Amino acid sequence: MALSRQSVLAARRLAAVASPASGTIAARSLATATSAPAQPAAAPRMKKFQIYRWSPDEPATKPHLQEYNVDLNDCGPMMLDAILKIKNEQDSTLTLRRSCREGICGSCAMNINGTNTLACLCKIDQDETKTTKVYPLPHMFVIKDLVPDLTQFYKQYKSIKPYLYRESYPADGKETLQSIEDRKKLDGLYECILCACCSTSCPSYWWNQAEYLGPAILLQTYRWLADSRDHHTEVRKQALENTMSLYRCHTIMNCSRTCPKGLNPGLAIAQIKKSMSL
Repeated sequence: MALSRQSVLAARRLAAVASPASGTIAARSLATATSAPAQPAAAPRMKKFQIYRWSPDEPATKPHLQEYNVDLNDCGPMMLDAILKIKNEQDSTLTLRRSCREGICGSCAMNINGTNTLACLCKIDQDETKTTKVYPLPHMFVIKDLVPDLTQFYKQYKSIKPYLYRESYPADGKETLQSIEDRKKLDGLYECILCACCSTSCPSYWWNQAEYLGPAILLQTYRWLADSRDHHTEVRKQALENTMSLYRCHTIMNCSRTCPKGLNPGLAIAQIKKSMSL
């Protein structure tokens, strides 16, 4: 009986595997791989990080900067990588907030080399001769180390009632729709992740945060004022009719320069002021 083409090919493969020649070639390849010289390890690239430390459990110890050294060859590219490496390998008492590491949650907001930003989006300065300094967000009460107390910030967010106010809903019980043009008005507003980088870079918020809402909360306020589906525009405006909630903004624009998401709270505040005069 004649063998099929598949059977002939299979037999040839078995013969090639079982042949002494193939075994010799494999052995030579293995010998070559094992005899290759090992690549020399890269020289360490040590960089200094000075991190703000303070603990309520040690009231006698004043706030101070503690220095750590990290090998950049054995560390990820972002500041959060370096801080977590320090916490995991050098000092487990170092305290910080972090969650998504993708610039979505806003948890790891801190002041790095004088700029409020997200540690997960901030690249490490690769210049080993420069020391990187890390502080918690400025002009906030500190709970511990790099963790600021955001209680007042979230109370202010709650005060603007950040949800839709509707007098009526679609009769069919389905979602409330809006036009493509109206939806575009929310671009640059809904992306805010409430990291507080902008508010804590604003001098007006530093001095008046008990009453002034600050850039982040005002941007969120305009997000609802600009939403065509919301029916309480006038109620929201009336809540801003005082000397402190809105008008402490002096257009310094620190907020827009520092926003890690590239948003423009200063423009949103200007749009609120414009709408208040209509």
